[in-house]
Amino acid sequence: MADRRKCEQCGAVFVPRREHARFCGVGCRATWNAARTGDPLVDASTLLWSVTAMSHATGRLPRVAAWDRARGYTVIGEAVWWVTLVDATLVRHHAEVYDIVAGQFATQRPLIEATLAGLRFVRNQAGDDVALATFVQGTGAGPGTGDARITGWRWQPVPPPVLVDHPRAQAWEMSRYEAYQACLAGRTIGEIFRRAATFLTLTAANAGSPADLAGANASHRPA
Repeated sequence: MADRRKCEQCGAVFVPRREHARFCGVGCRATWNAARTGDPLVDASTLLWSVTAMSHATGRLPRVAAWDRARGYTVIGEAVWWVTLVDATLVRHHAEVYDIVAGQFATQRPLIEATLAGLRFVRNQAGDDVALATFVQGTGAGPGTGDARITGWRWQPVPPPVLVDHPRAQAWEMSRYEAYQACLAGRTIGEIFRRAATFLTLTAANAGSPADLAGANASHRPA
């Protein structure tokens, strides 16, 4: 049975597209936000700060040598945290722009959304570097053994998680697990974070002008 919930603005029952969806559509979300949102300049500054932190975290990945496993897991964990934080912020506060930008990628949209869902699964299941090692198999013998970087490490297939939450939450987490297995497992660290960060950076850059972006979307769609 499909998950159903009440819109917090109008009370209509709807089927959510995302786990934390609270409104039945863009109109209700905009009305609710208009009545409760704080200073737009503060909100924009917070988003910019978060995106900058995400860029720094993902930018560190190519600089870490593959032999330095401890540092590698730490840097990957930070990148997972910031990517999923920026994604959640954009989905919750800039959903219209998020959908418009995602639509520009046409056939790539399911892959992008599944990639971000897979990273959310990693964030939920890997609470420390030891747990992260279950998802990423570090390679590299030691200092001076080559110039390989952790961006060449690969996400590993993992068994289904043991879920003890409410059935509704279990269903969402299983969907994230399936996304991880389908779109992350077997692929390199560099490929996954490049895809996620590119999409989120573009979305954040357009978060302040959804009307202009909608017009651009109608006239141009990237291949």
